[in-house]
Amino acid sequence: MERRKAGLKSARKEEKQRALNKSHHTALRVVIKKYKKLVAANDSRAKEGLTLACSSLDKAATKGLIPRNRAARKKSRLAKLLSKVIVEPT
Repeated sequence: MERRKAGLKSARKEEKQRALNKSHHTALRVVIKKYKKLVAANDSRAKEGLTLACSSLDKAATKGLIPRNRAARKKSRLAKLLSKVIVEPT
């Protein structure tokens, strides 16, 4: 435990930031899971879900929540899921 005043303040700030980051990560995962459910159900709203998921990933990368390359990789994989469903009608 930090004893200096500045150390205590930084500990408080880190705790708040950790809570914010956790909530943002959770929200991002929820958006991606919803999109995957739409794709699995072959729903017509899947394209809108992809737009929302990509937007959320971009925002997360811009804010520094996740690295840019990870966001790009996830967006690519999500788009690939949608193209597979469109090409292979069941």
